[in-house]
Amino acid sequence: MNATFDDIRGVLIRVGATQLLLPNATISEVLSYSPPELIDDAPAWLLGRLRWRGWRLPLVAFPVLSGQGEGQADLGSKVVVLKALGGDARLPFFALVTQGFPRLVTIASDALLDASDGEGDTLPFAVSARVRLNDDIAYIPDIDQIERSVREALAA
Repeated sequence: MNATFDDIRGVLIRVGATQLLLPNATISEVLSYSPPELIDDAPAWLLGRLRWRGWRLPLVAFPVLSGQGEGQADLGSKVVVLKALGGDARLPFFALVTQGFPRLVTIASDALLDASDGEGDTLPFAVSARVRLNDDIAYIPDIDQIERSVREALAA
């Protein structure tokens, strides 16, 4: 398949039992998982902080945050460092625990389809849309909501 100017480079990321679809440009780095520094009184979805390039990044278990399951992390897990979009200089990046390596995909404008059921489908917390890309169903995460949740949890 030849890429066109309308195509977008994206990344499919396995988080728990679901997949997230993100623009490639939001991902800064993929790391091997290592146990984070715990944060006192943090919600269950905020696993702690990781050291990365001089930053202490909040590590988020997306399935727990979105109410879709447990956020299991082990030595086979990966961590995806994401650029925060909210403009908070104290939180320019955050990280998500993933299972396996992210998969790079090219998204043609006509290949990304709405996968909601049309029956007043309620999306999980911190999810903006459910989409079908070829044979894959994925969630598009609400990065702003994730950032707000992290900021609120760290301020508490």
